[in-house]
Amino acid sequence: MKKITLVIAALAACMIANAEIRVKPSEVTGTIKRMNAVNNGPSVARSDQTRGNFDEYKALDIPFARTHDASFSTVYGGPHTVDINQVFPDFNADVNDPASYDFTHTDMYMQMLLAAGTKPFYRLGQAIEHLPKKYGVMPPADFQKWAEICEHIIRHYNYGWADGFEMGIEYWEIWNEPDLDLQVWETNPRCWGGPKELFFEFYETAAKHLDKCFPELKIGGPALAGNEQWADEFLAYMQAHGVDLDFFSWHIYSTKATSIAKKAFRIKDMLIKYGYGNVESILNEWNYVKGWQDEYVNSIRQINGMKGAAFTAATMQACQEAPVDMLMYYDFRIGTIFNGAFDLYTLKPVKGYYPFYAWKKMREAGTAVKAESDDDSFYVTAARDAQGDVKVMITRFSPDNDDTATKVFSIRVEGAPDGEVVGHLIDDAHDFTEVTLEIKDGVMQAMLDPDSVLFLEVGM
Repeated sequence: MKKITLVIAALAACMIANAEIRVKPSEVTGTIKRMNAVNNGPSVARSDQTRGNFDEYKALDIPFARTHDASFSTVYGGPHTVDINQVFPDFNADVNDPASYDFTHTDMYMQMLLAAGTKPFYRLGQAIEHLPKKYGVMPPADFQKWAEICEHIIRHYNYGWADGFEMGIEYWEIWNEPDLDLQVWETNPRCWGGPKELFFEFYETAAKHLDKCFPELKIGGPALAGNEQWADEFLAYMQAHGVDLDFFSWHIYSTKATSIAKKAFRIKDMLIKYGYGNVESILNEWNYVKGWQDEYVNSIRQINGMKGAAFTAATMQACQEAPVDMLMYYDFRIGTIFNGAFDLYTLKPVKGYYPFYAWKKMREAGTAVKAESDDDSFYVTAARDAQGDVKVMITRFSPDNDDTATKVFSIRVEGAPDGEVVGHLIDDAHDFTEVTLEIKDGVMQAMLDPDSVLFLEVGM
C-alpha cells in the first residue's frame, strides 16, 4: 500500500466543488453492521504446487462465512464437504450411529474458517445442481429423519458428538433457493425438486425439530432466490403453523446498490406483515450481475474489476442505511469467477478486496455517525471510535456508465482540527494507496473519478 501525495486534492483546492459531503460525529445513528460477511473461506497452501490466500483473507476480519457451494471447491474438500448427502451419504443408515457420517473434510473446512477468525454460517442442504442428473436436490424421503441428521451434525460441531467439537456455530440455515425452479421443478430442478407446498412442509418439520433441540441457536432460511410472491406465501404458512424464524435469508443480484437497499425494505415490510418484524434479515447472496444470458460474460468482467469493487462498496454503504442485518457476498470461494476479491489463478488480492478491508476498519471504529451527501452519485458512511476519531468511507459509483467526468467535492467534518488527514484511495490506478488531504476549518477538498473509493481517517 504505497504512500503518495494526493495531487488530486491540490488540484481540487483550485477548483470549485460541485458536491458537498457532511459528517457530524456528534450524531450517533447506530452501529456499523456486518456488511462484510461472505460465502466461503480461504485456501491454505499445502505443497509447493498449491496456492493459498489464508493470510490475506484473515487480514479482512470477515465476521461470518456461509458454507453454501463449498463442495464445488477441492480446496475445502470437494464434493465430500458440507452438503447433507455427503456428510450422511446413505440415507437408509442409522441416524444415531456416528459411523453413518463422514465429517472428515467438513471438519477440516470448519477449522480453517475458525483459524482465519471467521465464524461458520452453516447451510444445511445441498449445493446447486446444474447438470441433468440430480443427487441431492430432490425432497428427502423422510422429512423427520432429515431433520434428525441435521441435529446430529449440529451436535458434532457444537456439542462434541462423534469425536466432535465445541465450535459454537450460531447460524444454521435450512436449504437454498427453493423458489428458483418454480417452472421446471418437475423436469430440471437445480435447488428443490418439488412443489412449493412440499417445501413449506419440509421446512416446518426441520425448523420445529431443530428449534426444540437447540433453542439457544439461530435456525432460519430459506435462502430465497428472489421470488417475493413465493416469500409472502412461505411466511404466511410459517405464521399459520406456528414456526419460529430466527432469521430470514434472501438473495439478489443487481447492478444498482439502491435496488438492493429497496428490496431490503420490501423484505422487512413482509416480515412485519406476518409477525416476524424482529427476525434478522440476512442478504446472503449478492453480487454485480446485469443479466444471466447476453450480459453474463460482461457482468463477470465487471465483478473482477473496479466497477465491481465500487459496486461492492456502494452496496455495503446503502445497506448500512437499510433494514438488513448482515450482507454475505457471493462468493469468496476459491476457483469461482464470482470472486471479485482474489485473482482466479494467483489468489492475490484484486480491486474487490479493498472495500472489505475498508469496511473492516469501519467496523473497528464501531459507532455509526451522521453522514450525508448532496449528490446521490456519492455513497458516504462515517464511524467514530472509542477515542472520538472518525473514519469516513466515500464511494462514487456509476451503475450505467453514463457518468464519466471527474467530480470535485468538499468534505465537511464538524469539529475536526486543522492539519493533515490520512486517506486511502481505491481506483483503477490505486489499491488502497495512502494519500493525504489538508483540512482547514473542518473542510477538505478532493476529486474522484467514477467507480472509485476514498477512505479517510480523521483525528479529532
